[in-house]
Amino acid sequence: MIAGVCAGVGQFFGIDANLVRIVFAVLTVFSAGAAALVYLLAWVVVPEEGESGSIAENYLDKKKK
Repeated sequence: MIAGVCAGVGQFFGIDANLVRIVFAVLTVFSAGAAALVYLLAWVVVPEEGESGSIAENYLDKKKK
């Protein structure tokens, strides 16, 4: 687990996080790494559990001030 993206996706859809991890791993291999980019994008734009904003939102809010 790196950023909890697979666990969050699994929880959101009501499926086991390990199944999501396996699917991401297989997609990463067969998509020449494109799924890894999707994972990184999700890490940046999806807020952590209990947080009001994502990493990207927090960064942009700091830049505005």
